[in-house]
Amino acid sequence: MLINCPYCGPRDLSEFTYRGDANRTRPADTSTDQAAWNAYVYERVNTAGDHPEYWQHSGGCRSHILVMRSTLTHEIASVSLARGQKKASARRQQKKRPARRRQEDRT
Repeated sequence: MLINCPYCGPRDLSEFTYRGDANRTRPADTSTDQAAWNAYVYERVNTAGDHPEYWQHSGGCRSHILVMRSTLTHEIASVSLARGQKKASARRQQKKRPARRRQEDRT
C-alpha cells in the first residue's frame, strides 16, 4: 500500500506508523470524568467504508497526516496534513534559505 505524503510524495506503508482513529475526541487533560476517559480509550466505532486515521511518516519527514482509508478495500481516498496547510507552507518557507552573497558584493 502506498501513502502519498504531502511533503515526500508516494511512499511505502513501511515508512509510516499508525497513530490512531481520527474520529474520537480526546477529553481535556484536566478532566477527571472516568466515563469520558474510558470511552476515549476503549470504545471504538468499527465502520465499514471510508474511515479517517492519523498516521506519522516516521521513516521520512516525520509529519503527522490525516488519511481517509476504506476499511473494506484499503484504498486511500485522500491524504492531508493533520494540522492544516498553514504549517506546510511555513515549513516550505523555512527550507528556502537566502542566496549567499558573493565576496565582491560584500566589499
